This record gives sequence, structure tokens and C-alpha cells, in this order.
Amino acid sequence: MQEQTAAQRLAFDRMTQILVVSVMLAAFQWPGQAQGQLPARAQERERPVENPTFYRTTQIDGLSIFYREAGPKDAPALLLLHGLPSSSRMFEPLFARLSDRYHLVAPDYPGFGHSDWPDPKKFAYTFDHYAEITNHFTEALGLSRYTLYMQDYGGPVGFRMALSHPERIEALIVQDAVAHNEGLGANWKARRAFWADRAANESALRTNLLSLATTRTRHGGNDPNVERYDPDLWTDEYAFLNQPGQADIQSDLFYDYRTNVDSYPKWQAWMREKQPRLLVIWGKYDLSFDPGEPERYRKDVPKAEVHVLDAGHFALDTAADQIAQLVRGFMK
Repeated sequence: MQEQTAAQRLAFDRMTQILVVSVMLAAFQWPGQAQGQLPARAQERERPVENPTFYRTTQIDGLSIFYREAGPKDAPALLLLHGLPSSSRMFEPLFARLSDRYHLVAPDYPGFGHSDWPDPKKFAYTFDHYAEITNHFTEALGLSRYTLYMQDYGGPVGFRMALSHPERIEALIVQDAVAHNEGLGANWKARRAFWADRAANESALRTNLLSLATTRTRHGGNDPNVERYDPDLWTDEYAFLNQPGQADIQSDLFYDYRTNVDSYPKWQAWMREKQPRLLVIWGKYDLSFDPGEPERYRKDVPKAEVHVLDAGHFALDTAADQIAQLVRGFMK
């Protein structure tokens, strides 16, 4: 009887110890750790390695050119070309979503963002010149092969680069950038008048192109869900457009836009001949361009992927997750 009691007592003691240890473990919590979660160090082992964005400058043709860069340098390269009146900043949403797998590089053109703003009297603000400088920029960085991501002004810069060095182009991604005269639409009447007679129409052009109302409309377009748009997007750009010298810079560059219209047939012929891998992304609320433009690309490149999204001219404002997913699928 005594042996049985001793055995029972030993078993009871062991059960008690196990119970006490279990309670202590359940109650214990690392600082900043929710109950039931792994310690922070254990969680960090499960997270993917992040690729920070670097903000750099380099000297190209006597100018300081600012650019953003992220991702492994031995990964497939994406060269991202921004629009008006933005800068490489517009691509921050893609840097946050794609730098784990791709080498992303996004420069600011001269006269934009953090690159130099040379005096228009001493520097030719033309799309030919931008393409030349950007080609030199890619050479300086050792980018010999890349996918071109072109938005707005990025289109005329990028197509010039593609035609001058087709061997460098892996594929094209077009986001709200025009390559057909019909894509400019009816709201370009005042702008065409400026091209025909600059002196008589410059004042009207500056009001049309550089005003706060136009700057805001570029983002939201006719999207009924205006609350989706951060107002800092257009107020920051409007503040940029009102910096000393900007009106002259942007007027010169926009006057040169007429050369893009003259070049559209060459770009179309190049696409029809080369049949590049092509992804077209378009915001259905974009009022800057004609909504039929995405399908015109498909006529040139029948195998093109075309996606019209619930977004505006700057589609990354509201559809960054969707665009990143489309780019990942396309780049594969």
C-alpha cells in the first residue's frame, strides 16, 4: 500500500511540474510580441530579404542626373521612364513591390525632379535630347539589356531609345503613353494650335498645361471615387511647376512634342516589324488621352497583353498592387 502511494505521489509531482511549466510558457511574452506569436527574431527568419531603394546621382553629358535604383543588379532590369509633371518618384509603388525580383532603375529627366535644371537658353529641351541623355545614362550604369517601362513622356523618350538601340530592348511596358495620332484626342486642340503658332498661343498653352486644375485632372480624370487619390500628388506637382524657370522649360519641351506626332508612324512600323513583347496598361479614367489607344497597340502587336484598369492617367496612384502583379506575370 505504501509503495502504491509513493508511486502515485511521484506521478502526481511530475504532472504538477509539467502543468506549471506549460502555464509559464503560455503566459510568457517577448516584448512587443502578441500572445501565441513567435519571438521577433524567429519571425524575421521567415521574412524575405528586403532590397532597399538607393537615391543616387551620376554625371551624364555635363549634367547631374538623379535616379532611383533597387533590386539585385544581376536580376532582369526594368528601366522606368516617367511622365509630366512627375519624376522617378511616381514609380515608388513599384519599387516597394518588385525590387525583390528585378533590378529597377528610374532616372529624372533634366528639368525634372532632382536632376539638373539647365537654362533653356543654353540647353535644348527636346525629346531627341532626352533620349540621347538617357541612352548615355544606361551606358554609364552598364545596362545593356532591359525592359522599358514608359509612362506619358516616357513613351516618346523610350521609343526613340528602342529605335536607336533595338538590341538593348527585352520588352516594352506602356502605361498611358501614346504612339498614335488618334490617341491624343479632342482635348489636344489648344495644344495643336500652340504647335502651329507658338507665339500666338503660348499663354493659353501655359494655362492649359500647367494650371492646378489640369494638374489635378491628370491624376483623377473622371474617376467618381475621388477619395482614392492623395491630394499631395497634384499639389506637390503644381508646386514643382511653379518653381522659377519651370514654365519656360515645360513650354519648350511641350513645343517639341509635335515631333512625337511626326514620329508616330515610325514607331508603329517598328512595332509591326519587330513584334516586341508588349504589355499595355491603361487607366480607364484617363482624360489626357483617347480611351481607344490601348487597342491601337494591339493592332500593331497582335500578341500584346492589354489591360484597362480602374485607374486614372497615373494608374499607380490607385492600382499599384494590380500593376505589380501584371508586371510580374509579364516578366516571367
